[in-house]
Amino acid sequence: MKSEQPNNPLHGKTLETILHHLVDHYGWEQMGARVKIKCFNDNPSIQSSLKFLRKTPWARIKVEKLYLESIGK
Repeated sequence: MKSEQPNNPLHGKTLETILHHLVDHYGWEQMGARVKIKCFNDNPSIQSSLKFLRKTPWARIKVEKLYLESIGK
């Protein structure tokens, strides 16, 4: 059985996909200004950001919210 979530814009999006979108859309500097976390401001990389965000729910929520804003949801 496949669970459908037509009203959830995050459904099927991996955290890595979300980060790549945000980096392309805003760039690291703008992301660091919008979500004040060290992994966006100090030697940023996708891998270091993924590691931090997977362990830190409050930061992940902020990144997901920024993603939703960037796609107009």
